[in-house]
Amino acid sequence: MTTFFKTIALVAASAILFIACASEEPGTDIIDLDDVLVEESAQDQFLANLAVHCGNAYAGGLTLAPPGDTMLEGDELLVVHFRECEDDVLRLPFHIRNMDGTWNRSRTWILTRHDDRIELRHDHRKPDGSDDDVTMYGGFTVDEGTPNQQVFQSRPRTEETGIFRGWRLIIEPGVRYTYGTIRGDEWSWRIDFDLSTPIETPPAPWGHD
Repeated sequence: MTTFFKTIALVAASAILFIACASEEPGTDIIDLDDVLVEESAQDQFLANLAVHCGNAYAGGLTLAPPGDTMLEGDELLVVHFRECEDDVLRLPFHIRNMDGTWNRSRTWILTRHDDRIELRHDHRKPDGSDDDVTMYGGFTVDEGTPNQQVFQSRPRTEETGIFRGWRLIIEPGVRYTYGTIRGDEWSWRIDFDLSTPIETPPAPWGHD
């Protein structure tokens, strides 16, 4: 766990120690923890909920795909690896075991914390590690969101179609992680991962050590 995700615990411990010392002095009022603890934003809590699983990998599958979509057939083994959790950046490689048994390790979801929003980028690589023809596309959160859900807008696709286009991520620690694309407020493509049982961690995605 990195410095960022230790901060709240450290502040809480300091507050409890202060209260204990103060209570030993006659006439000293007990400090309300609500007045001492730094309030954590929904976006910080969202990233912290993801980071709970850092170092682990989990299996998942395709839940929904639009008619005619050919990216997945539906029976592939999908794996998310919570591989890197830095202070302001989380990297989650997305591995696909194809129907013929080969692996596609081209994709990594990158979440970056900025002062007032979270940025989602899709790092796509070729087997030799070089950038794919389409890579690093993504967008920013549209609002504060919740500790369990964040929505990101694709401005180019939204402007092109006139309908909100983007991505929705859901995290229920120990239960599930959901990633998908949305059109308006509806899912257009969605995959779900079971966070209750870690599996063997995969090798590094293409282009990463």
